[in-house]
Amino acid sequence: MSSAAPQIPSPLHVARSPLAFDRGFFARHAGWPLLVFVLATVLLIPLRGDLRLADWLYAWEGHHWSLQQGFLTQNLIHVMGKRLSTLAWYCVALLLIASGSFPRLKAWRRPLFFLLLSTALSTAAVGTLKLWTDMDCPWDLARYGGSRPFIDLFTARPALLPRASCFPAGHASAGYAWVALYFFFLATRPRLRWLGLGIGLAVGLLFGFAQQLRGAHFLSHDLWTLAICWSIALLLYACLLVPGHASPARSRMALSGSALLPRGER
Repeated sequence: MSSAAPQIPSPLHVARSPLAFDRGFFARHAGWPLLVFVLATVLLIPLRGDLRLADWLYAWEGHHWSLQQGFLTQNLIHVMGKRLSTLAWYCVALLLIASGSFPRLKAWRRPLFFLLLSTALSTAAVGTLKLWTDMDCPWDLARYGGSRPFIDLFTARPALLPRASCFPAGHASAGYAWVALYFFFLATRPRLRWLGLGIGLAVGLLFGFAQQLRGAHFLSHDLWTLAICWSIALLLYACLLVPGHASPARSRMALSGSALLPRGER
């Protein structure tokens, strides 16, 4: 009497790579973030959550932007923070250049290129959009000690008013651009993807909140910056890092990282 040998599941079924760009991936990384973005935008702009938060901060600072020129908000976070973000970008560029000379770095070439391109395009897109939207900073508004009336994002701006360039938040983009680390690690070391996301969100929140304390931006400005940075990173991930575009060496690297994850984290 013969007995069938027990079947051993394929490693590819046991350790499914989080790189798979399927319908579930799209829903988690595009659908749900879009829904949260739309709801938050409605709360902050049409329902005036922006103004309520800015009113509270303005009153808390003594009805003037007392932290506008503060050492922590201006010198340390605004000036030095942006320089550190730029330095980090140059470090990625150097690693990308080095990957062309060192065989051990070859498998990292495309992920490093993705990270470099995503962060650069995110900050460039936000900076360009600031020139088109023509919106004022809180410190320019009569409501907060300035001289201009509040003009909503979706309202035509009177031609007599000087041009403005405060939407979305440019400085926060130097932090939120690094949410691309989530996709960078998703393609290389999946266990670290949440750390990468946390770094981008934490730095962006720090930069954005410091600017709100200075009267430079409303919260919605930061929200739109985050949405732009995330969308660019997701699009570039789909173009550069999904399995269909991945080299065999990098695919094996991603699968080996995902094989170490618990089933709930894959």
